[in-house]
Order: sequence, then C-alpha cells, then structure tokens
Amino acid sequence: MKTSRRAVLGAFAAVATVPAAPAYSNVFGFLKGAGDIRSIKMYSGRTGESINTVYWIEGKYIREAVKEINYFMRDWRTDETIDYDLRNVDIMAAAHQLMDTNEPFLLLSGYRSSRTNAMLRRRSRNVAKNSYHIRGMAADLRLKSRSTSQMAKAAIACNSGGVGTYGRSNFVHMDCGPIRTWRG
Repeated sequence: MKTSRRAVLGAFAAVATVPAAPAYSNVFGFLKGAGDIRSIKMYSGRTGESINTVYWIEGKYIREAVKEINYFMRDWRTDETIDYDLRNVDIMAAAHQLMDTNEPFLLLSGYRSSRTNAMLRRRSRNVAKNSYHIRGMAADLRLKSRSTSQMAKAAIACNSGGVGTYGRSNFVHMDCGPIRTWRG
C-alpha cells in the first residue's frame, strides 16, 4: 500500500509529539519514493545565490554537488565553509518532497562559525551556545507557500532529527541531531 504525502502530513497534524525511533528511519524511505535520485532546491536571500542540484544517484553522493552544497550552506558573514552534514540535506530533501511543492526553500541560516554563533547569541536568547549550526548539521528554512506548521509537520514525519518551529519569525529549524521538537 502506497501512502500519499498528504496522508502522512494529515496523520501528523493531530500529533503534538513524535515517539523516539532510530535516527533517519523514515528519511530514506520517503526519499526512496523518488527513485535512486535525491535533489535539493534552495535560495539564499542573504547572498542572492540559488542551488538546484541532484546530489545523490543510485546510492552515491555526487562529489561536485556536495561541494556546491557545502559552499551554498557556508557562513555568509565570514565566508567560511565546512563539510556540511549530508544527513541534514537528506532530511531537508525528504521534508520538501513530503510538502509536494516546487518552491525552493529560503535558507536563512546553514553553517555558522563559532564567532558568528557567539555574536547571534548576544543578540538573541533563542541561539544555542552549542548550536548544531556550528557543526554544519542544521538549517533554518522558510517557504512562502507553506506555513511553519506545515513545514514542521513534514520534518517531524521524517522522524530523523531536531525540528524547531519559530512561528513569530516564520521559519523552521531542521537538524540531524537527536530526535526532538520545540517552539521558539
């Protein structure tokens, strides 16, 4: 029996918390429906750059696409890059696929240097001292065509990391750390 994206999102609409399960248990199942190809589509309002790339084919990450993702996800304030954690790219790609939209994610924040994170912590109490952004394991994302609630439900359905909903600021945090949810 094949489950539709809408059915999955509907099932999670009434669920406030998600039971713990082994990390990444659902991400690969959702992406498998796309065949042996995984892609990500995003743009950055900070840099004006866009990315629309296939980064995985038949069980292998594509080296050039991964380099492109690493650069795109960089700390735009310092221009520092890191080997961005591809597990989080998989989570973002799976959540995007579940929402059945062609609109690219708007990337607000990907990798952050320790220096950038410290500066942001001085400005906001919502910035974690040991943020997954510093490790290249997190992204703050927005979609015009979907609410933060819809985005969070799609990410939670992946059952594969942290999902923070920031309704007042209109973005969702997705990371590949432990499974957990929160509201900022």
